[in-house]
Amino acid sequence: MHAVTVHVNGRAQRVVIDALAPLLRVLRDELDLMGTKEGCGSGDCGACTVLVDGLPVNSCLFFAVDADHREVTTIEGLAHDGVAHPLQRAFVEESGLQCGYCTPGMILAAAALLADDPDPTPERIRAALAGNLCRCTGYQSIVEAVRAAAVHVRDAAAAKPASGGVRRAVRPRA
Repeated sequence: MHAVTVHVNGRAQRVVIDALAPLLRVLRDELDLMGTKEGCGSGDCGACTVLVDGLPVNSCLFFAVDADHREVTTIEGLAHDGVAHPLQRAFVEESGLQCGYCTPGMILAAAALLADDPDPTPERIRAALAGNLCRCTGYQSIVEAVRAAAVHVRDAAAAKPASGGVRRAVRPRA
């Protein structure tokens, strides 16, 4: 057993886990965060996508011990002060979800894309979401939801005053 401290949705969480425990199990079973879904259990469907240091990972394959002292964002962590993230709103407004099972993973993969590229082309959106499968939609409404959210993200960024600081990219550990 290993004691790790994972920063989940901005909060440090200390858990004692088995060395081989996938992050998905820790999020759901230890931290009671049910938004992250288990689909295939083999990294093929993307339903379990979360962000680790801002990058999308399949939490069913990512060892929780590798998340020690790293920032993990789940679907529960996207909303701020009770206000849904633009992607969450856009998925509802643009009918980007049906049953909703794949939606958390789709939204988190899209959030990583918009953090990297606030004005993605439809082709870039499709490429960024290629690891996330949906059996209910034809994907076009999902692409439209990401495009709509991108407008809101860009508008919000343009409305913020310049901080004058330098933003450094956080790179995952090898």
